[in-house]
Amino acid sequence: MEDFLAALALIFVIEGLLFAAFPNATRRAMLEAAHTPDGVVRLIGVVCAVFGVLALFVVRRLL
Repeated sequence: MEDFLAALALIFVIEGLLFAAFPNATRRAMLEAAHTPDGVVRLIGVVCAVFGVLALFVVRRLL
């Protein structure tokens, strides 16, 4: 549970830095994402989730 909370905190840090450093680009990206078809958003979500699981496996098991 400690690792999960640390990962959640890092998400907030990274997202906060993006909003602080690039507010206009972040806003444009959100507007573009809002107009993206559901199927594309789902595909991107699945690809990102699979990549995250593989990256976690590499970090936890192989390094």
